[in-house]
Amino acid sequence: MNSQNHDNLHFHASTPEEVLRHFETSEESGLTDKESKKRSEKYGENRLRERKKKNPWKILLEQFLSVVILVLLLAAIAAFSFRHWTEGIAISAVIIVNTIIGFYTEWKAVRSMEALHEMNVDKIRVRRDGEEKEIDSRFLVPGDIIIIESGDLIPADVRILEANNVRVNESALTGESVPVLKSPDATGEETALSDRTSMLFKGTVVTDGSAKGVVTGTGMNTELGHISDLAEEAEKDTTPLQKKLDQLGRRLAWITISIAILIAVTGLMVGRDTMEMVETAIALGVAAIPEGLPIVATIALARGMYIMAKKNVLINKLQAVETLGATGVIFTDKTGTLTENRMTVRAVHTADEEEFRLKDDDDYEEEKSERPSDPEIKSPALNQLLKTTVLCNNASVTDVDNDLIAEDEQGDPTETALLRAGLRFGMNRQELLSEYPEVREIAFDSDTMMMATIHESEDRYYAAVKGAPEKVLRACTVRFREDDSEAELTEEETEQWLKRSEELAKKGLRLLAVADKYLSDKDEEPYKELRFLGLAGLLDPARSDVKNAIEQCHSAGIRVIMVTGDQGPTASAIAFETGIAEEENPDYIHSEDFRAPEELNDEEKKKILETDIFARVSPEQKLQLITLMQKNGYTVAMIGDGINDAPALKKADIGVAMGQRGTDAARQIADMVLLDDAFKSIVSAVKYGRVIFGNIRKSVMFMLCTNVAEVLAVTIATVIGGFYFFPLPLLPLQILYLNVVTDVLPALALGFGKGEEHIMEEKPRPKNEPVLTADHWQAIGGWSLIISASVLAALTVAIYQFGFETDQAVTISFLTLGFSKLWFTYNLRSPQSTFFSNEIVRNPYVAGAIVVCIFLLLATVYLPVLSDVLQTADPGKTGWYLLLGMSLIPFIWGQLVRSFKAKGEV
Repeated sequence: MNSQNHDNLHFHASTPEEVLRHFETSEESGLTDKESKKRSEKYGENRLRERKKKNPWKILLEQFLSVVILVLLLAAIAAFSFRHWTEGIAISAVIIVNTIIGFYTEWKAVRSMEALHEMNVDKIRVRRDGEEKEIDSRFLVPGDIIIIESGDLIPADVRILEANNVRVNESALTGESVPVLKSPDATGEETALSDRTSMLFKGTVVTDGSAKGVVTGTGMNTELGHISDLAEEAEKDTTPLQKKLDQLGRRLAWITISIAILIAVTGLMVGRDTMEMVETAIALGVAAIPEGLPIVATIALARGMYIMAKKNVLINKLQAVETLGATGVIFTDKTGTLTENRMTVRAVHTADEEEFRLKDDDDYEEEKSERPSDPEIKSPALNQLLKTTVLCNNASVTDVDNDLIAEDEQGDPTETALLRAGLRFGMNRQELLSEYPEVREIAFDSDTMMMATIHESEDRYYAAVKGAPEKVLRACTVRFREDDSEAELTEEETEQWLKRSEELAKKGLRLLAVADKYLSDKDEEPYKELRFLGLAGLLDPARSDVKNAIEQCHSAGIRVIMVTGDQGPTASAIAFETGIAEEENPDYIHSEDFRAPEELNDEEKKKILETDIFARVSPEQKLQLITLMQKNGYTVAMIGDGINDAPALKKADIGVAMGQRGTDAARQIADMVLLDDAFKSIVSAVKYGRVIFGNIRKSVMFMLCTNVAEVLAVTIATVIGGFYFFPLPLLPLQILYLNVVTDVLPALALGFGKGEEHIMEEKPRPKNEPVLTADHWQAIGGWSLIISASVLAALTVAIYQFGFETDQAVTISFLTLGFSKLWFTYNLRSPQSTFFSNEIVRNPYVAGAIVVCIFLLLATVYLPVLSDVLQTADPGKTGWYLLLGMSLIPFIWGQLVRSFKAKGEV
């Protein structure tokens, strides 16, 4: 017997006899116990491969992979090497704080793929040695003959040998929203997974009927195992924010090294002391790196996790908060994500040409006459059709509080949808059965494609029939008339009704034809000379909040693309209803027309990139679509809820799972979980993601403008000091105090802002756009020059104009820079805003941070211990006037520039 390989052996396309021969087994006797043990040793237990949980040490190590952190580590090592213990300890403290915050938030959110490993049932009926017995499903092997009944969870991949009206819910695996009717008949070799009606797949659920089959795949050699492998192999790129911060860190590292070398060479050339140059190099290293950046970014993202949790969005990884804000494409499943995952009767076309539309289960609208009041039905034709569908039914719904709304449902989703439609108009099946007792049921059969129930009706019997329009209409000879009489159903009328059913099916409706007849004998053939009552169209309706959310996505420049395992017409209908497509009956691409990206020509790739609907899509194809979009520069989000979505959720830049209806496998592998299953929560997440990135950008701008000003001030002072007496305007510990203590608070406050107005009307940022663009770097250069000029001017005036001692003069330049940073915060407002109305002024945390920082700066002078460590001296009244006046220059200049830009003068 060949080894397991579900890719190369087309069991779905083989006859039952061929499959039995392949596995050397017998339908009557099954495998022997001896043979099953041999195969168990060969194939192992029927379970998915165990995967290790994420090691906490690995999470800890990941906190050090930022380039900025690595540069800080180098700075700390350099400080310790030259015995600058205080600087080394201070920098190390920054690294430790950032590591603790990052580790705690990510460890708290760690998720694993354990759900995939638990998709097993305890017991299964199997035939071995000619006897039927129950065994643990872990011990199933290929070739076992198993018996499956309604309600069973399929324990392995199975080729059907016999089927008795078997329907299987495969939505978690394929995305198909309605239970699939299964049969032993072989399908074509190239048939898509969702259309392999001769197979049962591990992890799916039998909703109706019973079957006997031969096990063709166990454990990892099942379709579920294949998906598990795809999820494991799918590689997720680092998030955009991670990439951008690393790029920024690398640039800062090169800038720091270059400046340090330049200044060291320059200082030695002009005769500066070697030890002094070492101290200067350390000062420059400390000045160039924004030590608070990792802390600010980490806390801003952690706060984002907290706020999003309050909005029913659970974030599993810090950077996911920002990533969705950069998203340009959202791939979304249909069933359970865009739709309710609950079949509903939406349209009824009666035999006397009346058309009705039923709005979900909450409202009823009659298109051609005034709206009737529930539960009254003014149309005899509609009344008869609904009564027939309620009787011709083997499901059940319970209306606990008599409010005409089903609280509990049991049975096939199509059947329960028909019962709910009847219930909305006062037709309770149990009450109808008391009037029309059921004496016989002819179950739905794959050959007749119809179902019938026979009921007592006074001195005769009433047959209620429903089924496929093609079959039912061909069995009808008359049609219903308004006075409950009959009219001949001509061949021409039959063809017209068949054409109408095809048109309705193209709109995504699942059609049932309904008919009835009276019998003189309960055992009489029910499928001949029927009276046609009409068509009932069912649909898994779109969620009520989805359309508005998708419109907001479009306004924000985000494409929403549907990838579903469902049928094309159904997908098109939902796409139009939800606003994904603007025109009715939009084009879609079927899985059969989609090939691997490397096999596509440029025209085919262009078509795929421009298409918004993909039907009957396999897990591999979802991966290929995401990869194709990513290679074309898009940041991709994927929303899903099924097992089949797990690989795509992992591959996407950010995977988003449904929290209530989603499978455990989808929730645990996703970066983000929508706890309320509301698509509108995506809009909130996108908005907050954009706000966070904008806030982080402001924080980075703030820190770099002031840090580069420090570098410029120290550099210029070093050069001047080679010719004239001119002390360094800032000492290393003073720089570190400003960068770590007084910089972090305003930067954090900027990270807590609510964002600019109209942020959701902007297009997504390009995927390769860095945290700081060329324009930002140009602005940093300009602002740094102004701030450093103010600091050096304060130092020059203090020494040469007022004759201050060196320690007092350096304190003045130090405080000038400290206060300049605080006032500079308000220069980061939007150019289109005004001073009294902008996102910075509206942020209360900014004002609070500035007040705290003022006290911290005063403490550097008037708190004895701190003053000794930082080597500061009281500048006196004149010194205070001087430093405050100089510190306001960058602020005043910035507000003038902002005002001119708002007026369009610059």
